[in-house]
Amino acid sequence: MRVIAGQFRSRPLRSLKGLDIRPTSDRLRETLFDILTAGNPAALQGSVWLDLFAGTGAVGIEAISRGAAMVYFVECSRRAVELIRANLASLGISSGFEILQQHATSAVAEIEKRRVAADYLFLDPPYSSQQSYKQTLDRLASSPFVTHSVLIAEHEKRFDPGNTFAKLSRFRRLDQGDASLSFYRQTPEPRKKL
Repeated sequence: MRVIAGQFRSRPLRSLKGLDIRPTSDRLRETLFDILTAGNPAALQGSVWLDLFAGTGAVGIEAISRGAAMVYFVECSRRAVELIRANLASLGISSGFEILQQHATSAVAEIEKRRVAADYLFLDPPYSSQQSYKQTLDRLASSPFVTHSVLIAEHEKRFDPGNTFAKLSRFRRLDQGDASLSFYRQTPEPRKKL
């Protein structure tokens, strides 16, 4: 596992054996960031990210490498949090991030209290925890800080997390191998007729 592009390009990242962590593959991460930058490498400069179910921290670290100003890594496993810290330290990253060791929905409440507006939210619960997709997307759909955000859910290809969650609507789905990425954003409210 490695950083794909940006400041830390080709630098290795560590994972844990025997833990229920399934890092986003290098290939899928590359595809994700190719979509988000759409040929403009500077597209993520100064962006704010929320990396939910962060695991190894690979997605958030990739965002930092490509110019994100701030990444909130959310992970409830103590061992995974230690791994994220180790990966950040191995790259010499000492600022522009915060690690929140808590469950995703609790972290969303914390971010709301701070009035943080995230540009991108990435969620990748364990594939076996299908209910976590619904709970997290439902919670994010009612959050005031995702008004202009793009939400990306990584999931098994054979599992569909859903098309709509309150004001959130899926606008793209990409399948790659056994994994898929579903992209969501808030649907604008229809204009009222005068």
